[in-house]
Amino acid sequence: MVAALLGALLPPLLLLLAAPCSGQRVRGPVFQPSFIHMSGPRVNALFLGNSSEVSFSLILNPREDEAGKPQHSNCSGSRRAGDWNLNVTSGVDASKVTVSLTRNLQLCLPNATDCCAAPLCVAEAVQVLACRGSVMLAHLLIQAEIYANSSFIGNVSENATIIPNQAFQPLGSCPCDLTAGACDVRCCCDLECTPDLKQLFTGSCFTGVFGGDVNPPFDQLCSAKSMENTPDWFPFLCVQSSLDNTPFLGYFYHGSVSTPRVPSFKIPLQTSPGRLFTGYRQGDPVMTEDDDYFTIPQQSMAGQCVGNAPVAYLQNFDVRCLTHLASYREGLPHEVRINSGAGDFIQQNVIYETITDIDKFITKSESPPTTDVPCKNVTVAEHYKFIWKGKNIKEINVTVFLGSLCDGEILTQRFTVKFVSLNRTNETDLSGNPGSYQVGKPVRAANLNASDTFGSLKLWQPAGRGLCTSATYAPVLFGLDSVSGCVLEVGINEDCSLLRGNVTEKLNSLIQATHIGKRGNSNSSDLNDWVEIIRLDPYSSDTNMSTGNLKGICSDIPANLNIRIIFADVGAVQGIPQQEILAAQISYSTVIWQFQCGLTCENNLNFLPITASVQFIQVPAQPPVPLTRFQINYTEFDCNRNDVCWPQLFYPLTRFYTGEPYSQCLAKGLALAFLFLLAAIMNNPWFLKVWSNSLV
Repeated sequence: MVAALLGALLPPLLLLLAAPCSGQRVRGPVFQPSFIHMSGPRVNALFLGNSSEVSFSLILNPREDEAGKPQHSNCSGSRRAGDWNLNVTSGVDASKVTVSLTRNLQLCLPNATDCCAAPLCVAEAVQVLACRGSVMLAHLLIQAEIYANSSFIGNVSENATIIPNQAFQPLGSCPCDLTAGACDVRCCCDLECTPDLKQLFTGSCFTGVFGGDVNPPFDQLCSAKSMENTPDWFPFLCVQSSLDNTPFLGYFYHGSVSTPRVPSFKIPLQTSPGRLFTGYRQGDPVMTEDDDYFTIPQQSMAGQCVGNAPVAYLQNFDVRCLTHLASYREGLPHEVRINSGAGDFIQQNVIYETITDIDKFITKSESPPTTDVPCKNVTVAEHYKFIWKGKNIKEINVTVFLGSLCDGEILTQRFTVKFVSLNRTNETDLSGNPGSYQVGKPVRAANLNASDTFGSLKLWQPAGRGLCTSATYAPVLFGLDSVSGCVLEVGINEDCSLLRGNVTEKLNSLIQATHIGKRGNSNSSDLNDWVEIIRLDPYSSDTNMSTGNLKGICSDIPANLNIRIIFADVGAVQGIPQQEILAAQISYSTVIWQFQCGLTCENNLNFLPITASVQFIQVPAQPPVPLTRFQINYTEFDCNRNDVCWPQLFYPLTRFYTGEPYSQCLAKGLALAFLFLLAAIMNNPWFLKVWSNSLV
């Protein structure tokens, strides 16, 4: 109803805005404005009046009369004149007139055509005529004064200048020349820059290394005379180096070319002829039978999915990539055999399954269809499980989920890779090494009150419209605070008691456990390895939650689930802190829900967002030592609350100093005190008198 009302009021509003400000009524069809000074390639105007049976034409450089005003030409012109084009979008009482320039506005490079020979590229006058038959109704005069673009736009050629790694070979003659075939602004050594272009930035060229001056002498060079007031010790501490070296990139290097150290992830397995490949190392790319990388789509640092990303040995990942039907590409075929690392090749064990609930992976796109094929069978998810031992891959199990993707839909593809040791294929996946939790590993949960002790601690992963009915789940990861949520569809006649119960049920579905593991390798048969989850009720049963006869308002809705997990450092193994969960608490935050409606409250569905948050709180493993009455009353001696700390006057002799063993600090302190005492005694007058008498 609101959209229809706006649609009815929009044309009169446009006419009101386009009307002249004098308050007089417009007589006859006119152009608004009637004169335009144009500095870009396109300009718009309005033709006010009935445009039926009205013809529009362009006149280039109209003639001027004796007073210097352009003369009105006849109505026999067309909508194209020279490099100009006229486009008219007709309306009821107003028409949109667009005049655009069709030529290129780039400055001419050597041997280039269809470009601007001078910076002032276009200086012309254009007249637009509106005629009904042979009678001219209105005219629009456009004065065009357009300058050429001084910057390079368009597709960059693949033949871009390659800048070598400056750590291993000398700098080029013009390091700021980054674009092939175009002039780089402020790069005065760029050979593509014409003298006319260089005049635009001659006074602000790049200086130093990035401007082509690769050998400026630096102050620390022994042969440089740029330092003022050179100290006496400068000849002993200056740097003797050839001008072929430069420290401006952060390091010195030899002028000759040396081999860079490429990370092992980028080095092929067969680096030299005759080299015997003895197995994978962590981080090496997994190779195929044809000595190619085994690739699976992965997320780049920019957040986009890269289709040809190699799989690294012993590195798990779980990624989600968005794609639609026009850009969908199949990955490597599953018939490709993998190099096991022991000299043989293994085949992938593939299991195909069909996704029945495809709505969890599909969202509707607002863009129009782009392909002729309405639907296509695609891969929705692929789960790879590599079973390894030592430096070799023993087995590869792949589970492929198939579904249908139609034009106009966006698919969320999921790819997971998991390396499992051969000795642990039948064991529970632990979250610790050796026992402490690792950050990013799932928190272990169990239901010790049931015969099946399996439990889960999860969060939502919304998909599609973000509804709770279509949301998937993800485990709670140790040490990572997170917030997730989904929305419930609620009607205006919703019963508040049923709504509270429904929301509570949705939140409780995330906590299918009574205990969580203290450590990553907690044993389900040992109760001492688990801590009980403390649950706080969302609302008290004796609280009056009635809202009277108000429809669409419910109070005390437990819409927020709060999970707090307390952990501490309980030791260290080879210097690595070992962390353990001490307690876990679940509480609810209530809100007042009110049905939101517009002009009329109909029986439509409204949304109620519910959230779940996880917070990890680290506490000391041992309670801190309480403050003494002296520390509480005499705060001037407290080093934590004052700028001056008298107890730290002898800081190297106290237990707080950990730079050296305490015994060495004490011995050095006593030796220093003895030297001070000896100096004080020797400076005493009576000691000098005794010393002089003894010499006599």
